[in-house]
Amino acid sequence: MELFTLFLVAVFGIAFVSSSFRVLSAWERAVILRLGKFNRVAGPGIIFLIPLGIDRAYRVDTRVVTMDVPRQDMMTRDNVPVTVDAIVLFSVIDPRSAILNIENYIRTTSLIAQTTLRSTIGQAELDELLAQRDRINATLQAEIDVQTEPYGVKVHAVEVRDVSLPETMKRAMAAQAEAERDKRAKVINAEGEYMAAERLTQAAAMMSSEPAALQLRYLQSMREIAAERSTMAILPVPVDLLTPFIEMAKRASEARSGDQEARRTQSAPDPPAQPGSLPDPGIAPGLPAAGPLHTSHTVPEA
Repeated sequence: MELFTLFLVAVFGIAFVSSSFRVLSAWERAVILRLGKFNRVAGPGIIFLIPLGIDRAYRVDTRVVTMDVPRQDMMTRDNVPVTVDAIVLFSVIDPRSAILNIENYIRTTSLIAQTTLRSTIGQAELDELLAQRDRINATLQAEIDVQTEPYGVKVHAVEVRDVSLPETMKRAMAAQAEAERDKRAKVINAEGEYMAAERLTQAAAMMSSEPAALQLRYLQSMREIAAERSTMAILPVPVDLLTPFIEMAKRASEARSGDQEARRTQSAPDPPAQPGSLPDPGIAPGLPAAGPLHTSHTVPEA
C-alpha cells in the first residue's frame, strides 16, 4: 500500500512538474494569463506556470517574418493597368499587444499590406513606379507601420518585387526608349561635328599663316594614300597655280561681254516719231534744219 501511494505521488509530481515548467527559445516570448487576466510576459528560458488551468501561456515568435503580398491588379494615376506584387518584413516588438489587442496579427498585417499597396500604386504614375522604386517602398513601409503599431508589430521594410505591364505598353515603351537613344546619338554626333569644325577652323588659321605647313600636309596625305596600296593616286594641286589662268579667263569673258554690248548699241534703230506731231514748215522733208531766217524791208522816202 505504501509503495502504491509513493507511486501515485511520484506520478503526480512528474505531471505537476511537466505542466508547470516551460522552456522557451531565445526568440520566443510567453504572454501569461492567470485566471483569464494578463499576468506577465516571460522568457526566454525556463518559466513556471501554475497548472490545472490557472496559468495559460501564449507563445509569440519575435523573429522577423517575411510575408509575400499576393499580386494586385490596379490602375496607376495615369490610367495604366499594372500587376504588382511585394514582400513585407515585420516582427513583433510588443508581445502583449500582439496577443491582447488583435486576434491574428499575421493575417491582419497581410491584409493591410495589400490595401496599402493598391492605394499607393494608384496615386503614382507609371514613370514614378518604374524609376522611383525606393520612394514607393519607403511610402509603403511608413503607411503600413503606422497601421500595425497599435498591436505591437514593427514593419522593417516593404519591397515592390515585380511590376507587370501589358504587351502593348511594353512595345510603346520600347519604341520610346529607341527614339530616345536615337535622339541622344544624333546630339552626340552633332556635338562631335561642332568640335571637329572648331578644330578644322583653328588648323586652317595656322596653315594660312604658314604656307609651307599646307604643302607638308599635302605630302603627308600622299604618303598615307601610297601606304594603303591603292590603285588610284590623288595628286593635290595648289590653288595658287591656277589663279593666273582663272584671272585670264575672267578678263577674256569681260572683254567679250563689252564687245557684244557695243555692237548692240550701234545696231539699234532711231526711235520712231510720235503720232500726232506736225513737221516744221520751214524745214523741207528730208533736209536738215537751218538757222533762223532774217527778212529786211525797205521803207520809201517821203
